[in-house]
Amino acid sequence: MKNIKFLFAFMVASTILVSCGNENATSKINKKNVEKAKYRDAEIKKGTASITFEEKEYDFGTVNEGDIVEKVFKITNSGKTDLVITNAQSTCGCTVPVWPKAPIKPGETGEIQVKFNTTGKPNRQQKDITLTTNTESGREVLRIKGSVIPKGK
Repeated sequence: MKNIKFLFAFMVASTILVSCGNENATSKINKKNVEKAKYRDAEIKKGTASITFEEKEYDFGTVNEGDIVEKVFKITNSGKTDLVITNAQSTCGCTVPVWPKAPIKPGETGEIQVKFNTTGKPNRQQKDITLTTNTESGREVLRIKGSVIPKGK
């Protein structure tokens, strides 16, 4: 039993010593990853993108059922790094947002176009459009609201 324990300990120690090898750890560093990390760190130091809206809410007033309400929200990148909007989603399929797919440089402006189809949506309406962005909060919300006069039966 004593020999088995000794043999087992010898095998474990041998495995550890052989696995360490004589290679230099710096030879294993991928130079491309180091360059990517330097670029990433420089971007992080700039700070997050920031978005400024001319208005975040639009009241379209009163319209007839079946009308299409359109609104263009103007945005400005007020941050120090590119603003990226990765998605724009509304609370229902009757509201369709179109947003800039390319990054918006600091100081530049962009537009988010929203169309709301009032067909089948009578009475008071409020639709939110959620933007997924690279801002500090990660999301921004726009809103359209108003009243839709139902069609006569």
